[in-house]
Amino acid sequence: MVGHCDGGWRRSRFGDQKVVPPLAMSNTTSHYTHTAQVFHWLIAVLVLAAFVMGPGGSETSVYSQAREFERQVHSLLGMLVFGLSVLRLLWRLGHRRPTSAPMPAWMLRAATWGHRALYVLLFAVPLTAISGAWLEGHSVGLLLGLEFAPQLALDRGWGAWVSELHTWLGDAMLWLAGLHAAAAIYHHYVRKDGTLLSMMPCHS
Repeated sequence: MVGHCDGGWRRSRFGDQKVVPPLAMSNTTSHYTHTAQVFHWLIAVLVLAAFVMGPGGSETSVYSQAREFERQVHSLLGMLVFGLSVLRLLWRLGHRRPTSAPMPAWMLRAATWGHRALYVLLFAVPLTAISGAWLEGHSVGLLLGLEFAPQLALDRGWGAWVSELHTWLGDAMLWLAGLHAAAAIYHHYVRKDGTLLSMMPCHS
């Protein structure tokens, strides 16, 4: 019997044979590749973890010694999100996305612009964090003593504004990601069109 993603077992004159789903190499008409799925879920987990570990508060509070570890973990998670987003975008340029399930034109436009906004925020949030820290004269510290010294001229006024923008963009990304998840659940349980399953691993 064939399972999701066209995988499973099939009978032939040579006996039962395992069908290797094409998803591992390229997108099918209804499913993303394993690579796309890994990028999607790993970035989602890292974004949520970075939000939870965000130190928040004033400059004095954020850069206090008591919050050094928390801030460095947050910075590391943000850098991972940025790096994986770059790789995902480069990978995406060489792979077509699966065909969208039938839906009203307005819903398809909303999904398209929602995805584009998430891509923009995946880059804008870490970049505003880095530039805000540098403008305020702080290094971007990661774990294990790794630091990126300021590469911008000191300007605390602009730095405070950019850091505040970083906070607002981070909140916006979480809200948008929540709407994205809610839409996927709606497609799965109400429209039953396979949209959510397209980003799920294959299983027989």
